[in-house]
Order: sequence, then C-alpha cells, then structure tokens
Amino acid sequence: MKGFDAVFDRECRVLILGSFPSVKSRAQGFYYGNKQNKFWKVLANIFGEKIENEIQSKIDFLLKHHIALFDAVEVADLEGSADSVLKKSNYKLADLSFLLPPRTKVEKIICNGLTAYEFVTKNLQTSLPILYLPSTSPANVSFKIDKWQQELSFLK
Repeated sequence: MKGFDAVFDRECRVLILGSFPSVKSRAQGFYYGNKQNKFWKVLANIFGEKIENEIQSKIDFLLKHHIALFDAVEVADLEGSADSVLKKSNYKLADLSFLLPPRTKVEKIICNGLTAYEFVTKNLQTSLPILYLPSTSPANVSFKIDKWQQELSFLK
C-alpha cells in the first residue's frame, strides 16, 4: 500500500518525517490520524494554536508554520502499524529530494521516532542536519515535549 502525499510548499523550513502511516491514520486518510498520537497536540502546544481535525485545516497549519510533512517509507506491504513489522515487510523508501533545497527552504530534517531516523540516515545523502526526536506514537509512554519544543522554536 502507498502512504500519503507529502505536505509542503517552497517556503517550508523544516521537514518532519514519520516512518509509515498507522492503520488508524490510513483509515482517517491523513498523517497521525490516531487520536492517541501526540503529534497534532504537540504542534498545537508549541505554536499556541488550536488545530482543527479536518485534513485541510491540518495542511493549512503546517504550511502556515513552514513545516513539510512526509514519511520515510513511501510504499509498504504492511499489516498493522508497528515499526518492527514495517522493518520486516517489503517496502520502498521515499524519494525525499523534491522536499529539499533548492526546491524548498528546509534547514533541517526531524525524524519522528527511531525507525524514521534509521531509514533516513542510512539512505539519504544530505548536508542538512537529520535529528531524531522521541516518537509521538501512543506506544511511546515516556514521551516528553521538550525536545520537540527546542527543535521547532526557530519557526515561531
């Protein structure tokens, strides 16, 4: 199955990459669709804004704050949502070149979780910083927002 299209425009200054959409996200039709995932709550908290649940509202929010969003894996033969299953599935890594300079103003890449970070650092040749941040997944019960705040504060 194929993941979601990238959300971006030329003005994006940061690229956030997940691994691959979860079952609940695929059912919702957009990134981080599991209501237990902290992703949208984290962004709302950092920027001090409410994010409506409609897909277009989320896209508008991301672009307003110059955030590009995509996944490290574009296509996967995946049952379930666990990254451990994803790593063992047949998958195709995403081509990220269209999201990077000179096509955008991306200054750094943030990986939402270790799996995304591992895929990206092993397969992407870039001089941009690639950062691992704690996963916003409901499976990460020890999540703390401070590193996310620190790395996205330059967009405020």
